Amino acid sequence: MASRNRRAALTSGLAALIAVTGLGLGAAPAHADPANPACNPNQDYLWQDIVSARVEPTVTDFLAVAIAPGTTGRYTKTLSEVDSVSTTVNNSLEVTADFKALFVKVSAKVGFSVSSTRASTRTTTVTDTVNFNSPGYYGLYRGTRKVTGEWIQFVCARSGPTTGYWIRTDPGANGTFITFDVPEQGTVSCAWPEPAGTLRAAARSRLVC
Repeated sequence: MASRNRRAALTSGLAALIAVTGLGLGAAPAHADPANPACNPNQDYLWQDIVSARVEPTVTDFLAVAIAPGTTGRYTKTLSEVDSVSTTVNNSLEVTADFKALFVKVSAKVGFSVSSTRASTRTTTVTDTVNFNSPGYYGLYRGTRKVTGEWIQFVCARSGPTTGYWIRTDPGANGTFITFDVPEQGTVSCAWPEPAGTLRAAARSRLVC
């Protein structure tokens, strides 16, 4: 009878926690064993996982420059903003410290470091100084690799002194994020093709070659 009462108390306690927090129970991966939904509430709190991540080269500032014969030389040009990228979580610009671990996982998934704080590609002015040594049609650009995707989050709900279950915080929808790589600045030309899918190719596509 005592064993039955303890099991009932644990079940009741877990149900109460779900009711108080407003969370829905869902199958969730644990830290070490994705097939095991159990966790230790004394060691585990939040578990975030990346559902998807898409990398898109994005030109943020651009200027087309035509260099006629006899006009080669060194120029300093101011670029025009054509797009921008800001770090967001669930469409919010407020990126708190709770999401640093999330962006660490994004970096691991895409293979390069992404911004993990409130940040934007926008600056007051973007300039470039270039030495044109031959006539042609050039593009001065600044841009980055934009990363968009979805994520899910779980908390460890206590069911006993050292036992618990992963509970998904929002089982009805995935969270969203946007972040970006370190900005890159450079020059492209109609005279030279660029590898497909790169930021340089995206910049060159803005030229009417």
